[in-house]
Amino acid sequence: MTNARIVLTTAGSAEEARKLAQALVERRLAACVNIVPNIESVFRWQGQVESASEWLLIIKTQAEIFERVRTAISELHSYELPECILLTVSDGENKYLDWIAGSVE
Repeated sequence: MTNARIVLTTAGSAEEARKLAQALVERRLAACVNIVPNIESVFRWQGQVESASEWLLIIKTQAEIFERVRTAISELHSYELPECILLTVSDGENKYLDWIAGSVE
């Protein structure tokens, strides 16, 4: 087990995805954020089945700062209820994991 974590969130536009990614890296809350464009999401919202084009953000961070990442996403995001899911990284290339740890505070 490592301290590295992946956080997933989505954004409603490329501009918002870039804004979120830039802010997270600038604040040293993420070592890297991958933006996956044009995913199609189908979801239930307020009793209705909806669909939307979204941008998926894959955020590389550390376990001990997840709460700060979650707070930043809530503050910066345009959605009423933004996705914020934490995934554990069980193993990885040691140098890469060290880079993540050294890139966040």
